[in-house]
Amino acid sequence: MISSDTWTLLAESFWKILLPGLKMTIPLTVLSFGLALVISILVALIQFANVPVLKQISRFYIWIIRGTPLLVQLYVVFFGLPSVGVMIEAFPAAVLVLGINEGAYCAETMRSALEAVPSGQMEAGYCSGLNYVQIMRHVVLPQAFRTAVPPLFNSLISMVKNTSLAANITVVEMFMATQRIVGRTYRAMPLYLEVAFIYLIFSTVLTWLQRYFEKRLNAYGGLR
Repeated sequence: MISSDTWTLLAESFWKILLPGLKMTIPLTVLSFGLALVISILVALIQFANVPVLKQISRFYIWIIRGTPLLVQLYVVFFGLPSVGVMIEAFPAAVLVLGINEGAYCAETMRSALEAVPSGQMEAGYCSGLNYVQIMRHVVLPQAFRTAVPPLFNSLISMVKNTSLAANITVVEMFMATQRIVGRTYRAMPLYLEVAFIYLIFSTVLTWLQRYFEKRLNAYGGLR
């Protein structure tokens, strides 16, 4: 049975954990994922168009980022760069690293989605008098996004949980707030279970949003 002291602790700590989630974890997720989407679209388009040199650079970027741990990347940027004279505050460093990291994974998602669009769509666009940029913007990318929505949402949900690693570079998000309360109370188990529950709430809300967007896309022609 859970004691009354534990219930009191959980009730008092809930908002102390949730508020950093609303003020720090969510903005960190939104900004990082926005950056990841921009990177992923650019990298995917470069690979899809077979741009010389840039395609090789893109593949190298994906290889490096996907082959090294996110935590190590955070340490390199926040603790390593100052040794060569580059100082980045904790929050911008977390946004940068999370965005670059997730951008590599989302780039592969977008590349696959672009390649899933039938080649006849490009030919039809040219026959309609559109140029390459117009075809990509109005024909290919909208269809690719329909295919990419489910895996992109999965990446977003993973990013919400990965923001907890930002505590290692002093970003005061939900997990660090929990660690501070644990340091004062020495009640690790209930508090870590509580923050896990809050992460679960965030992930569940995003799952509901994913289902909503998938239904809307199905209404406009279906997911490919």
